[in-house]
Amino acid sequence: MIKQLRSYLPGLLLSVVIAFIALYLSSITAQAIIGSGVYALFVGMVLHPFVKRFAFFNKGISFSQKRLLRLAIIGMGVTLGLKEVLAIGAFSLVVMLFTLATAFGGGLFLGKVLKMPWRQSALISAGTGICGASAIAALAPVVNAKNEDIAYALSATFIFDVLMVLLFPIMGRLLQMSDIGYGLWTGTAVNDTSSVLAAGYAFSEAAGSFAIVVKLSRTLSIVPIVFLFSLFEMRSQAKASGVKQKSNFSVSSVFPYFVLLFFAVVVLNSLKLIPSFLVHPISVGGKFAMLVALGSIGLVTDAKHLLRSGLKPMFHGFVISAAVVIVSYSVQLFLNQI
Repeated sequence: MIKQLRSYLPGLLLSVVIAFIALYLSSITAQAIIGSGVYALFVGMVLHPFVKRFAFFNKGISFSQKRLLRLAIIGMGVTLGLKEVLAIGAFSLVVMLFTLATAFGGGLFLGKVLKMPWRQSALISAGTGICGASAIAALAPVVNAKNEDIAYALSATFIFDVLMVLLFPIMGRLLQMSDIGYGLWTGTAVNDTSSVLAAGYAFSEAAGSFAIVVKLSRTLSIVPIVFLFSLFEMRSQAKASGVKQKSNFSVSSVFPYFVLLFFAVVVLNSLKLIPSFLVHPISVGGKFAMLVALGSIGLVTDAKHLLRSGLKPMFHGFVISAAVVIVSYSVQLFLNQI
């Protein structure tokens, strides 16, 4: 047991060091423009070429990247009330209907125009419309996607995410958006959960909290979307082979259970069942854990590999992601929620 715990320490400690570096860099630069989460992500990416040579970092980095990020999100539920979450989540559903339609409708159309494999196009649309790498990983086995399709989709969505982490806080201030408007925009238009956190908290604490709620509401759409594609793939294979196929869709394999734990913490906080003296430490700890997780995500991100992806997937991902950003903002503008 002790030996196993020791194997996690190198990668975990390195991620913690990156988090402290990010806090320091944020404190001596323009914090209003570049948040500490953005620094954590990019410091990790800079260190990736050196760290990847040493396998003893892997276990700790993997733990920080996956489990710690979810724990951080769950912990941040102590800063929110149930009424607030339900109000934000309900309104975000309206915006999400438009962004999901844009991502999948526009994505499949553009894929046909560019003569891309439909599975590749679907993965990029899922990554853009739902939750980045998590959605791509959930959808890939259901549609029997090839490894190259997965790689292209991950690259296309993540590169745009990196740009948005930098540009969203700047654009939000130039557009003079409110905290709730910016949180809703970020939560519905930025792809990966880690990027939403980085971009959201770079604007303000309140905007970051709102962005989490919206993002988690959006993440739940992964279940019906994967189910629909499962049916489509099943019918496609049955038509090609003439033999009735069975769907390989499983709710348990794609449902983001940590979202339920986040809402459980919100409910407990609303009912005053979490001691008041614990709320602040949990909130601060959650935000620091988020920085550690973002640093570890940077450590496993190979920028050179991402840039080697094909031009068509990159163009597809950029156009659809940009369309989602514009549609999300436009719907909010129309509904007067900016």
